[in-house]
Amino acid sequence: MLIDARVRLPFECRKPTVGGTPARLLEQYDRVLDLSAKSENGTRHRLLTDLADAGVSQAVLHAEYEGGFDAEQLNDATAEMVEAHRDVFVGVGTLTMPPERPTVAARQVDAIHRMGLVGVNVQPAFFGLSIDDRRLYPSYARAEELGLVVAIHTGINYSRMHPMRHERPELLDQVACDFPDLQLVACHAGWPWAAELCAVARRHPTVHLEFGGLAPKYIDRPGTGWDVVRSYLPSLLAGQVLFASDWPVMPIQRVVREWSDIDLPATVTAALMGENARRLFWKD
Repeated sequence: MLIDARVRLPFECRKPTVGGTPARLLEQYDRVLDLSAKSENGTRHRLLTDLADAGVSQAVLHAEYEGGFDAEQLNDATAEMVEAHRDVFVGVGTLTMPPERPTVAARQVDAIHRMGLVGVNVQPAFFGLSIDDRRLYPSYARAEELGLVVAIHTGINYSRMHPMRHERPELLDQVACDFPDLQLVACHAGWPWAAELCAVARRHPTVHLEFGGLAPKYIDRPGTGWDVVRSYLPSLLAGQVLFASDWPVMPIQRVVREWSDIDLPATVTAALMGENARRLFWKD
């Protein structure tokens, strides 16, 4: 069974706020990834079709955003889509960023849990916060208490408004130290600090590397900055890695094909492509 550990809530389910997303945030995303066009063409029907065409049985639907949307509306829409397709999706909500007050954000985590969503996605760097910012700690504490997974953007972003230093894996290490029972997903697997993230994951079995938005062929190519990850993938980190597309950023069929082209033991491929995600996100 193939499980995509992160697909985005389709654009047609999102209601942009007044003013939308700043142009400086999007310009490199559009130049490098053609993100705006992909997002606007990413409908519910296309997501379901793309999953089926790629042979992916289930997916984790994320209400993530980098600005220009209302978190509560995204959470409601995610819960509605999960309810409509329970055989396919589990859902991950998001928080209003930056938090109005830490306790308000913690209550938002409560609401996400009551909706039946299984996790919380936060993109702190896009709002001028570091992963270990103390304003996020009440939310982390509540997620840990409720058994929710927390997915966090790590590594490079293409916003020209927000520095990358907010997303270094060593900051995730601090959160893992302070919340030892909190399951953490490092979205995008921390490149260009991939080796640093491997060290964090070796220290904390609660930290998972998720490869959404990446072309897997580069993970298998020497000299691209993924060498340590590639070395540890079949052994030390086999239980902590997650296949993801970050649809619509990457075509799901392409991601599945490129992972299948990498020479890994069958047991490792099975864990990467589904078993690890099922254990992490499906609680039944």
